[in-house]
Amino acid sequence: MSKKQSMMKRPKASPRVLARVLKMLFGYYPVLAPVIVVCILISAVTAALPAVFMQKVIAAIEQAQLSGATWSEASGEIVPKVILLASFYIVSWIAIVLQTQLMAIITQGFLCKLRRTMFDKMQNLPIRYFDTHKHGDIMSRYTNDIDALRELISQAMPSLLNSIVILVSVLFVMLYFSLWMTLVLLVGVFAMVTVSKKIGGGSAKYFIRQQRAMGKTEGYVQEMMNGQKVVKVFCHEEAAMRDFEEINEALFKDSARAHAYANTLGPIIGNIGNILYVIMAVVGGVFLLSRIPNVGLSTLLHRGGGFAAFSISIIVPFLNMAKQFTGNVNQASQQINAVVMGMAGGARLFEMMDEAPEADEGYVTLVNAKIDDKGNITETTERTGLWAWRHPHQADGTVTYTRLCGDVRLTEVDFAYEEGKPVLRDVSVYAEPGQKVAFVGATGAGKTTITNLINRFYDIADGKIRYDGININKIKKSDLRRSLGIVLQDTNLFTGSVMDNIRYGRLDATDEECRAAAALVGADDFISRLPQGYDTELSGNGANLSQGQRQMIAIARAAVADPPVMIMDEATSSIDTRTEAIVQRGMDKLMEGRTVFVIAHRLSTVMNSDVIMVLDHGKIIERGNHDKLIAEKGVYYQLYTGAFELE
Repeated sequence: MSKKQSMMKRPKASPRVLARVLKMLFGYYPVLAPVIVVCILISAVTAALPAVFMQKVIAAIEQAQLSGATWSEASGEIVPKVILLASFYIVSWIAIVLQTQLMAIITQGFLCKLRRTMFDKMQNLPIRYFDTHKHGDIMSRYTNDIDALRELISQAMPSLLNSIVILVSVLFVMLYFSLWMTLVLLVGVFAMVTVSKKIGGGSAKYFIRQQRAMGKTEGYVQEMMNGQKVVKVFCHEEAAMRDFEEINEALFKDSARAHAYANTLGPIIGNIGNILYVIMAVVGGVFLLSRIPNVGLSTLLHRGGGFAAFSISIIVPFLNMAKQFTGNVNQASQQINAVVMGMAGGARLFEMMDEAPEADEGYVTLVNAKIDDKGNITETTERTGLWAWRHPHQADGTVTYTRLCGDVRLTEVDFAYEEGKPVLRDVSVYAEPGQKVAFVGATGAGKTTITNLINRFYDIADGKIRYDGININKIKKSDLRRSLGIVLQDTNLFTGSVMDNIRYGRLDATDEECRAAAALVGADDFISRLPQGYDTELSGNGANLSQGQRQMIAIARAAVADPPVMIMDEATSSIDTRTEAIVQRGMDKLMEGRTVFVIAHRLSTVMNSDVIMVLDHGKIIERGNHDKLIAEKGVYYQLYTGAFELE
C-alpha cells in the first residue's frame, strides 16, 4: 500500500470499535468484568431508591400531622424506612468500593495485554508497513491512543453505564409518582439532549482530528531527534522550527476547538438543568395550589381509577429526582468526548492490529545436522556447526535433508516497490558456495533491493530465487533469515551492555563466543578499553561510541551468529581507512568458506570478489571479476579509473 493509500484509509471512530473493545475486555476478564457491571447496577439502582423512601417518610409525617399523632406513635412507621434506606446506602458504598478496586485491576491488566498483543503483532508485520508509516505515529499509538482507551475503559464507560441505569431507574420512579411532572421534565431533557448532540458532535469531530494531529506531531519530533546532527550541520534549525510550528499550530487548533466544545457543553447542560429545576418547582406549586389530580403508576395501581390531588410528599421528592435526573444527563453528556476519543484511539490501535501479517507459506526448516560415514545427513538436537534443510514432502509423507551450502541463485527476477515503477528487471545472479559476490552501481541502481529479496523482506514479482536448489518461498522465513548474517549500513544498537548487543546475533552464545567474535573482527581492542569493557551499558543507539565502533559491534554480532551466508551492505562505509584495514582482516576470516554478498561504494572493498556485478537502473550491465572487467574497459573500468562517479 502506498503512502497516499495509507492516508486515505484512515481509521474512524464507530460503535463497532466500542463493541470490539467490550468484547476483548470481557474475553480477557470473563468473571471480573461481569462482577463490575453488577456492582455498577447495584450502586446505580440504589441511587434511585432514596426518593421512594423520602416520599414514604414525608407521606407518613403528613399523615401523622393530620391525625395529630405523636412521634412515638409515628416512629414505628418512619424509623424502619430510614434504617432500610441507610442499609441501601451501605450496600451502594460497598458496591462502589468493589467496583473501583476491580476496575483499576481490569483497566491496567487490559492495557497490559493490549500492548503485548500490539507488540507481538508489530513483530509480525512486513517491512513494507514500517516503510510507509512514520515511526513517531506508531509510537503515538502506544502512548496517546492507549491513554485515550484507558480513559474510556476506566472512567467513561463505567460512568456512562452508571448514568444510564440511574436515568432509567429514576424515570420509572418518576412515572410511578406523577405522569404530569414527568412529561414536563422530559420536555426539558429533550432540549438538553438536542444541545448535547449538537455540541458533542462538533467536539467529537475535533477530538478525532486531535488524535491524528498528535500522531503527526510526535512523528515529526522523533524525525528531528534522529536527524539532529544533520539539522545542525546544514543550519536547518530555523526551517525545522517553522515546520514544527505549522504542525504544532494545527494540533493546537484542533485541540482548542475540541476542548472549547467540551468545556462549553458542561455549563450549558448544567444551566439548562437548573432552569428546568426552577420550572419544575413552579409547575409543582401550580399543580399543588390548583388541586390538579395527580396521575401516576401508583394511583393507577392502587386507587382503582380514583386520582388524588398533588401533595408535598409527591412534589418534594420529585424535585430531588428531577435534579438527579438532569445531573446524570449532564454527566452522561460529559462522557461523550472521552468515549469518542477512546473510540478514535481504539480505531487507530485496531487499524495496526488488523494489518495483514507478513505472509509465510514456508515449510522447509533449518535444523542442526550430522553426516555419518556413508554421507547420510541426519537431524540432531546438538549444535554441530553443520546445518541442513529439512524438507517434508506432503505427497508421500517422506522427509529429505539437504545440506546448507550457501548456493544462492536469482533467475530472471523482476521487482517493484510500487506497481508500475520497476526497480529490478530481468536480474540473474548465481552465487556458488564460498563465493564472494559484489554489487556495484549508483544509488538507486537496486543493489540493496537484491539483498532484501534474498532474505524475503520483500517478495519478487516474477522470476525465481533458489537457495541450495530450494525455492525460497518454500523456506520458512525465520529459518531463511537465521541462515543469513546481515551487516547494514545503518547500525542499530539496543539499550543494554556491549555483550548483550553482540549476543543479539545468537542468544545462546556464551561470553567466550561473543569475545571471540569481537576479536575476529578487531573489535576486542576498543571494547576492552571501554570503562566497563564488555559490560559497558549502551543507550541511544550507542551514542557514546563512534560510528566506526558501532559498526564493528554490528559486524561482531553477525560473526557470533556464524551463518553460512553473509550480506555486507556498506558494512565498512562508516569506518576510516586505518580501521577498515583492521576490520577487513577480520571480515576476510569471517567470510572464509561462506557465500558473501557485498555492497560497497569503495571499489577497494570489492576488488578481491569472485564476481563483480555492475547495476544500472535495475539491470545488470556487466559481470566478472576485477581483472576481467578492467580488461573490458566498460563502466566498471570507468568507475575504477575515476572517469565516472558512482552517483
